[in-house]
Amino acid sequence: MEVIYRYDGTFAGFLCCIFDSYLYKETPIHFQDTDHVQPSLFHARWVGTDPRHARRVLSTLGKIAPYAKELVVKGFLTCAPEREVMLYRFIRALLDIGKPLLRQLSDDAVLPLLKAVRHLDGEVQFLRGFTRFSEFEGMLAGEIRPKNRVLPLLRPHFCDRMYNETFLLYDRTHHEALVHRGGQWAIVPMDSFKMAAPSAAEAQYRRLWKTFYDTIEIKERHNPKLRQTHMPKRYWETMTEFQDEDHFQSAGTALPEAPPPTQNF
Repeated sequence: MEVIYRYDGTFAGFLCCIFDSYLYKETPIHFQDTDHVQPSLFHARWVGTDPRHARRVLSTLGKIAPYAKELVVKGFLTCAPEREVMLYRFIRALLDIGKPLLRQLSDDAVLPLLKAVRHLDGEVQFLRGFTRFSEFEGMLAGEIRPKNRVLPLLRPHFCDRMYNETFLLYDRTHHEALVHRGGQWAIVPMDSFKMAAPSAAEAQYRRLWKTFYDTIEIKERHNPKLRQTHMPKRYWETMTEFQDEDHFQSAGTALPEAPPPTQNF
């Protein structure tokens, strides 16, 4: 029976959709979370979240292959279109074929998931190096604008390396934030976040970083295309070294007047 599954949008809720599809012998052709419910001519059914069902599905995937379980967990974090349908096709094929499916890299049930997870992993790797934090009265704060939900994968990196720091990392795309304090962390929804103006000391550190970045370049080897290969332009908007003058002004400091135009004689 073809049906649309509606669920709460959580990973556990999605796993419960997988559980129900086998329990009731249904084939979900589409998945809708509570924030994206649309009318349809197909029959729609609400699937409640039961942690026991979710654990059974995840445990089954892990028994088949730990790598398969990892792919499904990461796949749910991707920005792939129709990600639930993509994951459902992979899980169904995995349960039918078993571990040998993971060697069929060009299979229609495997390849889209591999591509999506590869894109996710690449974005996580970039943001480990491209994320910039600013200090505000003993707390660090930073912003990113990823395509995928990367905070769960960035969490171990920053929480381990900044264990003694209190910090907040805000995801502008998905409106959520990683908050860390005293060795404890949480990823919480946050509709909006606006960075406060920096203190005089923080503004100076920002300017020093930009000066360092501009100074170490070898002008004779300036290569914009190569730079964008190693540092994609879509990450620049949250990186200190690419900000305009407003970013380097401390609270209560007016912008300097523009110098008079030079004259050539």
